[in-house]
Amino acid sequence: MNLIVAVDKNWAIGNKNNLLVSIPADMKFFRETTTGKVVVMGRKTLESFPGGQPLKKRTNIVLTKDRGYKVKDAIVVHDVESLLKELQNYPDESIYVIGGESIYRQMLPYCTDAYVTKIDHAYEADTFFPNLDEDVEWTLEGETEEQTYFDLEYVFTKYRRTK
Repeated sequence: MNLIVAVDKNWAIGNKNNLLVSIPADMKFFRETTTGKVVVMGRKTLESFPGGQPLKKRTNIVLTKDRGYKVKDAIVVHDVESLLKELQNYPDESIYVIGGESIYRQMLPYCTDAYVTKIDHAYEADTFFPNLDEDVEWTLEGETEEQTYFDLEYVFTKYRRTK
């Protein structure tokens, strides 16, 4: 299982249920990486999408504690055990955890690869991703050359679980 996330200098991922910044190349990477795949998210992440609708051309799975929650064109599960059971229906390499914070934290132990866009800026934020540079179970496997979007510098990285 994989995860995909964009973080700032402090491993922040969002503020008030919005992304910190929208970088076209990062959005393109996300779209190309996850199209045709399975995306796992929480309810608030789904609701942050345009119209609160599932992502097109993907199998959307939403993990929420709200047992009455229903959404068209998505599979809704209510606990990690049910999620893991549902995910057995798909090849491991085609599954991408896409947020938010609590979903990343719950699913990180099950992931083997992490695609992290690192943005060289500190934003005001209220949600964070675990710092993989400080996690002995994860190793930085690769990093692109630094790229820029206006005055923002960022790199695409790939981490792999080693323990």
